[in-house]
Formats: sequence, C-alpha cells, structure tokens
Amino acid sequence: MPQREWIEPIVEKTVNQVVENYAAQMRVEIVQRVMEEVAAKEEPTAPPVSVATILARAISDIQASSSQKEILRALLDSCASCAARTALFVVKGGQVSGWQARGFSNGDAIKDFALDTTCPAVARALVDRFGGSATAFEFDANFFEQFGAPGGEGRLLPLILKDKVAALVYADGGPHNAPFDAEAIEVLVYSASAWLEVNALRKRAHKEPAVASAEHHEAALHEPAPAYNDPFAVHAPAYAAAAAAEAPMGAAAVAAMAHDWNTTAASSTADSQAAAVAEQKATAVPWPTGPLEMRITEAAPKPEPVPAISPEDQQLHDKARRFARLLADEIKLYNQSKVAEGRKNRDLYERLRDPIEKSQATYQKRYGSTVAASGNYFQHELIRSLAEDDVQLMGPNFHL
Repeated sequence: MPQREWIEPIVEKTVNQVVENYAAQMRVEIVQRVMEEVAAKEEPTAPPVSVATILARAISDIQASSSQKEILRALLDSCASCAARTALFVVKGGQVSGWQARGFSNGDAIKDFALDTTCPAVARALVDRFGGSATAFEFDANFFEQFGAPGGEGRLLPLILKDKVAALVYADGGPHNAPFDAEAIEVLVYSASAWLEVNALRKRAHKEPAVASAEHHEAALHEPAPAYNDPFAVHAPAYAAAAAAEAPMGAAAVAAMAHDWNTTAASSTADSQAAAVAEQKATAVPWPTGPLEMRITEAAPKPEPVPAISPEDQQLHDKARRFARLLADEIKLYNQSKVAEGRKNRDLYERLRDPIEKSQATYQKRYGSTVAASGNYFQHELIRSLAEDDVQLMGPNFHL
C-alpha cells in the first residue's frame, strides 16, 4: 500500500479539474436558461401613440360634451395632453379675464386675473383673430410674474364664435420648457369652436316648432336670427368692476381697436350687413402696388380699370392691410421718442431699424407668399404711421 500513496494526489487533482470545468459550464447554461425564461414571460412593449390618435380621442371627448361649459372644459383637458400649461380667458366688455386653467400650480387664481389688452400678443389675437407666439416680450409681464414664466415661448389662440373672439386660449411648455404641440392645440381650439356652433344650432332646432305650411316656412326664413348664446354670460370675476374703473389710459390706440372689435361683433344683423356693404364699397378698388413714390396726382391720366379679384383674395388683402397697420402702429406706440427724433432729423429708418425689420419678418412670414404680397401694405403703413405719408422722413437707407 505505501507504494500507491503517490496515486492519491493525482486522482484528487484530476477530479477537482473535472468538477470545476463542469461547474463553470453549468453556471453558463443556467444563466442562459433563466434569461430565455424571462424573455418568454416579458410583455410586448406598446407602440407609441401617434399625434393623430391623440387628436382623434381629444376631439371625440369634445364632441361627447353636450353643454357649452362641458365643451370648454373638455377643450382645456384635451389641450393639457398637448402642453404643460393651458388657460382659457374670456373676452367681454373690453376685458380679457381668466376662466379656467390646467397645469398651473396656482391655477385657481387665474379666475381673477385680467390680461393686459395692450400687450402685442393679446392685441393681435383680438384684432387680427390669428393665433401666434406669446414671448416674454410680447405677452403680459404681470401674468408671468404671478404664475411663473415658461422656459420657452408660449402660444395664444383666439376662440371664435359667431364671427366674434369670445375667448383666448394660452398654452406653453411650463417652466422646464417641456415640448408642446402648438399645431395640435390649434386644431383642438378650432374643433371646440365648431362644436359650440353645432351644439347651439341643435338646441335651437329642438326649440323651434314644426312649420305647418309653405307660407309659414317662407315667413320663418325672413325672421331675424335668435340672439347669440354666450357661454360666458354669467362669468363675472371679482376684479371686473375695479378694472373697468381703473383701466389704463396708456397705449389707447391698441386697446381701442380691441374694444371696437367686440362692439362691432355685438351689433345687430342689419347693422352688420350695412357695414359689410360699406366696407365692400370702400375696398372695391385694391390698394396700388409697386413703389410708393409713384403716386397719381390730379394732373395724371385716369388709371386703367383694375381687374376684379375674388372675394377670398380681397378678404386676404384686407387682413394683410389691417395686420400691417397694427404692426406699424405698434412700432410707433412703443418708440414715441425715437419717432419724434427721426421725423425731426429725417432718419426714421435708421433709428427704428431693429423693430422695423422684426415686424417686417413677422409680416412676411404670414403674408409674404400670398396674393396680398403685391400690396406692399407693410411699407405703406410704415410711411403712413411713422412718416405721416412723407417717405423722405424715412431717410436715404429706407429700402423695404
């Protein structure tokens, strides 16, 4: 037996090597099998929801609402899925007051907040009825001070009912500048506006008695339309009386335009028709195109008749002219001292180059590729508002 003592270490070493190799192989095999079992039990990842699907659901929620307040609440809830913060402001009696909000830490306070109608973003939405950006420079500074400024720029959209701006919808990405879909919010605002109109027509149809004869039907066609049912008729924030008594008199030109717009929209049907006829006569001949220096004097020959344009194109020309006038008056309003100095020294363009070029870019973005581009309305309004129709006061470098 002693002669076999040398065999035992060899056998022990060989067995240990075999066991270690087999253990390592077992560990790898166990890990692989466990991972296969886990992968088999994992639930499939849901595909991302498309913007079209979100919009379809949101519009469905809006159309599922039966009352005006439910429609507006559904609008705000739907906008909250596309933006971090949204708020709806009521336009009434020259005031723009808060109604409800989503996503603000102190959203209830918006119900007693009045927007400044003289700030550029609000004035444009009220007068021109187009949605646009609401930067810190253009929007109400008091609003940002009280409710917090967003990390980026916001969006302000008019909600139009019966050809009248009844409310403004504000949306932004919140203080952390979260991405928000401005185009989707615009679609939702248009959808809510249309559904409010449909809802009003449905209720009117249920209330009207059946027409018994052709004579009665003919008489009903000539009856005036029922009064517009304002969804914000009972909205009366606490500040309203004090705000009306202490309305700021500065920047009266822009505030007057917003007030006149609301007054005109609330006039009777007959007055609206008369105003439309008068406006059509006043704008029957489009503004002249080409360089403004080529003016027709009394000694000049009678111009050739201007070809008629479609009502749609004429309407676009009118909107472009109003927008250009608003931009020019805005420059004049916020740069009164420079305007006075520029007229005196005949160098208005040099002194106001920065705001003029920014406003021109805004105008070109909206109307530069439309039929209204030929009207040169922005150039004309600059000369009218800033230089009082004397192009020489703009200076030698004026080259718009």
